[in-house]
Parts: sequence; C-alpha cells; structure tokens
Amino acid sequence: MCILFLGPYKESQNRIVNYLVDSGEMVIRYEKKLDYDKVHMRNFDFLVSYGYRYIIKKKVLKFFDKRALNLHMSYLPWNRGADPNFWSILEDTPKGVTIHIMDESIDTGDILYQKEIFFGDNDTLRTSYTKLERTIETIFIKQWPKIKNGELQKVGQSGRGSYHKSRDKEKYNHLFSNGWDTKISEIQGKG
Repeated sequence: MCILFLGPYKESQNRIVNYLVDSGEMVIRYEKKLDYDKVHMRNFDFLVSYGYRYIIKKKVLKFFDKRALNLHMSYLPWNRGADPNFWSILEDTPKGVTIHIMDESIDTGDILYQKEIFFGDNDTLRTSYTKLERTIETIFIKQWPKIKNGELQKVGQSGRGSYHKSRDKEKYNHLFSNGWDTKISEIQGKG
C-alpha cells in the first residue's frame, strides 16, 4: 500500500511514519503545498494529513475518493481550523482528538475515530498539546489496520461546533503570560 503523508518533518510525525513503514507500507512524505500533478503521477492508496498547514484542493480529494484522512487535534465538530488546542482551552469546549475523512470544507468530514481528553490543573498549553499528540498517534497506530481495511464505521459530524483561523488568536496574545508554558488555568474560559 502506498501512502502520501502530509505534514511537517518533526519527531511526533515520525512515530506514525515509522510505524507505517515497519508495517510494510510505502510512505511518501510531503510538507510543501501540494498540487494535483504530484498526486496524479503516483498510485497512492491513502492520503494522511497530520499537522499539514495547507488546504487540500478538491481535485486531490476527489482523486482519493474518501481515502484522504486528517488527524486533527480537537474533538470535532469543536475547534475546526487553526490552533484547536488553544481554542478548546480558551472557550472551554470539549478537548480531544479526531481522525476524520477529508472533504471540501475544513475539518467537516465524517469521523472514523475520536477520543475526548481531559487535562489536569498543572497542564500548560505545551503539555496539553503533547498529550493530544501522543493520544492521536497511539489511536492512529492502533486503528490503522481497521482504517485501511474499511472496518471503521463512518459517523457524520453533528452540531455546529466552532471554527477559527490563525489570525483569530492575535487578540488573545496578552494571555500568553509564559508563552506555550502558560498554565491552562490562566486561559480557560476567557474567550
């Protein structure tokens, strides 16, 4: 099986890529803006997006026909878009991770698997994000055999949820008293 893996080259993504390769999958990594010609030239079976910063075009998604997956650091439909962990804390919405099928809109596709996460009083923005990373990586690794074999039931998203762009965070920069090491308790519910 050949997988196009979209996302930055960082340690957290390596855990998933290494698992896939060790499982016998062929993985092509890509972190730049993707165009259709790059996809069309290969016989990819799946697209996996994790931390990828670009919107994937409709033509690419159509090529994958419900085999384009996103690993999102929120409990969808809450906190679609950018900085989901920050917004879940600021607006005190459900926190968690979701693996979903990508569609033409941002983070609105059918859910394959999700898990709600709870943070402790001593957690910071950094430690909460690390917990989300570890959780989604563990879930993906555990569920991959079922995902690739089509054994997970797709569930449509329900409810309105929330959506944020990167620039929406700018007016809250004053809350980052200790940068990413700011305690959650200093931010929670102040949105």
